[in-house]
Amino acid sequence: MFFMLAAFLCSLHPQAQTRIEEMTQQQPDPVVEIKTTLGDIKVRLYNDTPLHRDNFLKLVGEGFYDGVLFHRVIDGFMVQTGDPDSREAAKGAQLGGGDPGYTIEAEIDYPRHYHKYGALAAARTGDNVNPERRSSGSQFYIVTGATVSEQELEARHMRGAEMRMQAYFQGLVRENGARIEELQKAGDKEGLEALRQELIRQTEENVKVDPIPENIKKDYLEHGGTPHLDGQYTVFGEVVEGMDVVEKIQKVATDSSDRPIEDVRILSAKIVNNDQE
Repeated sequence: MFFMLAAFLCSLHPQAQTRIEEMTQQQPDPVVEIKTTLGDIKVRLYNDTPLHRDNFLKLVGEGFYDGVLFHRVIDGFMVQTGDPDSREAAKGAQLGGGDPGYTIEAEIDYPRHYHKYGALAAARTGDNVNPERRSSGSQFYIVTGATVSEQELEARHMRGAEMRMQAYFQGLVRENGARIEELQKAGDKEGLEALRQELIRQTEENVKVDPIPENIKKDYLEHGGTPHLDGQYTVFGEVVEGMDVVEKIQKVATDSSDRPIEDVRILSAKIVNNDQE
C-alpha cells in the first residue's frame, strides 16, 4: 500500500496531495520483523519520516536485507547492518562501504526524534564529503548507548551542538569559496577577517544551542542512548520488541574494525501487522 501511495502522490494536485499525506500520517506506523541468527527484532517505522520509511519498506519487500551481516558492533554504542557487500564477505574483511547505489535526503527532526535506547537510525558518510547529511540507501543502526551522569549528558549535548555549528560554518565557507579566494589573492586580511566574523554570526544565528528537553533528558539518564548524535543523523524508527536480541548482538566479540568475529546475520525481514498500537 505504501509503495502504491508514494507513486500516486507524485501525480496529484498540491491540495489533494497534502490531504492524502495528512491521511497517511493518521495511519499506524508500520512494523517490520527482522529475524537474525541471535533472535528476532521488531522495529516501528515513523510515518513522519516518509522517505526513510518508504525506502526501508521497499528494501524489505525486495528481500534486500536477507543474508546481510551486522558488520559494525560497538558495545555501549550501537549495532549496524545493511551493507549488501557483507553477504558473501570473507572472514575479517572490512565492510561498511556497500549500498544500493543511492542516498536518501535527510529527515532529521530533533527533538521529535532522538538517539534514545532502541532508536533506529540511518547511517551515512561524514560531513566532510556529505554536508547535506544524506542517509545511506540501506545501512542502518540500532542505538544501545549507556546511561551517564547529568553532567556528562550536558557535556555530550554541548559536543553535539559544537559539531553542528562547525558543520554549518564549513558549509558557509564552501558557499563563499569564490569570495574567500578573491580576498586571499588580493591579500586583503581585513576583508577576510570581516567575512569570517560574518560567517560566525550567521552560524550562531542559525544553529541554536537549546537546553535538552526534560523528557529527553529523563530518557537518556534512565535508559541511555547516544545524545551526541542528535541533530546529525536521521532517526526514523525504534525497536518495539527484541532489545534483548540487540543486547546479545552488541556483546559479541569483535575484531579491530568492530566486525563480529563470528558472523551475526539477518536471516529475513518482513512487514508485519502493527499490533503495538
